[in-house]
Amino acid sequence: MPLQPRSLGTALDENLTLHSTLCRREAGAFQKAIQSGDDVIVACTQETRLFAELAQQTEGATSVIKFVNIRETGGWSKDAAHASPKIAALLALAHLPDAEPVPTVTYKSAGRLLIIGPLNAAERAAELVSDALDVTIFSLGAGSDGGLQERRYPMLAGTLGQLTGWLGAFELNWTRSNPIDLDLCTRCNACLSACPEGAIGFDYQIDASLCQSHRTCVKACGVAGAIDFSREPEALSEKFDLVLDLRSAPAFTQHALPQGYFRWDGQDSRTLLQLRSLVGEFEKPKFFNYRQKLCAHSRNNTVGCSACIDVCSASAISSEKNRQQIKVNPNLCVGCGACTTVCPTGAISYAYPRPAEQGAKIKTLLATYAKAGGKHAALLLHSQEAGTRLLGDLGRMARLDPAIRGVPARVLPLGLFHTASSGLDLWLSSMAYGASQVWVLMTAEEAPQYREAIREQMDVAQAILTGLGYQGEHFRIFEAKDARDLAGLDALLQAAPAQGVAQAAGFAVQADKRATLELALDHLMLQSSVQAEVIALPAAGSPLGALAIDKNACTLCLSCVSACPASALQDNAERPQLKFIEKNCVQCGLCVKTCPENALALVPQLRLTPQRREAVVLNEMQPYACIRCSKPFGTLKAIESMLGKLAGHAMFQGAAADRLKMCSDCRVIDIYSADNEVKIGDIR
Repeated sequence: MPLQPRSLGTALDENLTLHSTLCRREAGAFQKAIQSGDDVIVACTQETRLFAELAQQTEGATSVIKFVNIRETGGWSKDAAHASPKIAALLALAHLPDAEPVPTVTYKSAGRLLIIGPLNAAERAAELVSDALDVTIFSLGAGSDGGLQERRYPMLAGTLGQLTGWLGAFELNWTRSNPIDLDLCTRCNACLSACPEGAIGFDYQIDASLCQSHRTCVKACGVAGAIDFSREPEALSEKFDLVLDLRSAPAFTQHALPQGYFRWDGQDSRTLLQLRSLVGEFEKPKFFNYRQKLCAHSRNNTVGCSACIDVCSASAISSEKNRQQIKVNPNLCVGCGACTTVCPTGAISYAYPRPAEQGAKIKTLLATYAKAGGKHAALLLHSQEAGTRLLGDLGRMARLDPAIRGVPARVLPLGLFHTASSGLDLWLSSMAYGASQVWVLMTAEEAPQYREAIREQMDVAQAILTGLGYQGEHFRIFEAKDARDLAGLDALLQAAPAQGVAQAAGFAVQADKRATLELALDHLMLQSSVQAEVIALPAAGSPLGALAIDKNACTLCLSCVSACPASALQDNAERPQLKFIEKNCVQCGLCVKTCPENALALVPQLRLTPQRREAVVLNEMQPYACIRCSKPFGTLKAIESMLGKLAGHAMFQGAAADRLKMCSDCRVIDIYSADNEVKIGDIR
């Protein structure tokens, strides 16, 4: 498809120059542009390396250079004739500034490598990396061939305990209990020859199940003194920077393994190449921000929401019940952002890029597409690596195979660091900005729990739009293992586009997740013609909803008020009342679990009337008046319930029972004024 620089320039409010051989015969135009000092955008990624070299060789080149792929994602498609709006949108996206810097997490590695596995395989792996790394082997038996005759590496053996940590900070715990000390053993093989049972192998450890206690090996060991059957088991620990695990059962079972931990099957050389490169100091962004005061994880030693802990594939999030909060280990965090997606309050948020920066990308993409004449935009969110690669492969296949259409013209791809990092707030904002559909492309790199979490969030988002009267399927997870799976995009586009808003919203995505969600909901409600009052939402994953109360069971103890982290539940200082603001409720369940009478239940829903923002009375009761001064100090039902429960207790009879009916002041006065009260000073 020939590009139309004039129409593209109109959509972008700038004059564009079309180059067809910029990386070859027109390279001078590129060099001239980068000497201007203005930002330069190259609408091709094919020769990125060549342009980088040209920039280094060009004197006075001060421009910031960005690259954007409009070829595989737009031009190489059977829809190329209609792809101008999408190309304009992609170019506008490239104009946006880079994400602002965030705090970083530092790893320091001196190259201390621990290899765990059978001795023969471990020594073979060590031979391939020992010139770059300081190798220690933990032996798990001789293996098929046994160890080398020459001892080249420090050797550990025994009962493996726990392996914890990350790049530069692994700690191995094990118990040394074998009679042979590998530090003293010289591998002279005298003990192997002397042992009549063959209980000693080429791993130079004694098999206790075969040993008959002849102790001929001790005598054969002689001066070396490496064998001592009287040695007590010893618990040991040691620190390493890197770990290469040759076992079939790994030390870590989570989907996202700690950085610096590798498994090797003895075949893929890329693993060893990665190991060799991990010496020095490394940095990565601190991907998250955490605000404890918003967290709905725990109150009063009761656990409510644990969504982030359950979804984390790196085991980076744990519960700190004594501090009423979660703890995120930045060294283990891999930046997937799934925790931010499922967090109902926004207590944990994605930091790189920030929500506002991600929102600006989506808004710019959709606004430019619409300005250039595009309609029914389908936003395709994909990962920056695997997703980008698949889309590139699809474009190349469309160029060569007449049966492959390529990336459709109304599909706008947007790369994310990880597909699990976007959720309900960004998807609904995308719909408010004018998208017809939002699809998430998932490949083999996502953890299974990510798919489930995204699916639950999509069910909630779809229920909201359907309840508001927007027709069609707006959200979908698109699974693809290779580029041919992406051909299914055509099938999705055969159906009529889902209904979007008539007028795009102008709000900006906020740093606060709930604030963004409210802005998106307000706009979607405003554009809706539905007159319903309440939309029922799925129970799984809903951050919106109300509370149902059993007034017969509730004693108005107000323990739920102190447990609520979002100020959705409130009391009344003037009278016994329990009030509720639906807009604030995050459906964490802390109030339900705290209630001693089990009188509360969560009701996932979205109320469309102004009452959602108002404090409504869930329950109120007649106050109980002090029998001494007549001051109200509790509820009639609560005091009667307490009196009923303590009626048979020996400590609450007569005057003591009456004090339960008094306010705190009168109770103290009555104790000190009673003639028959035994005081501690009277006891001898």
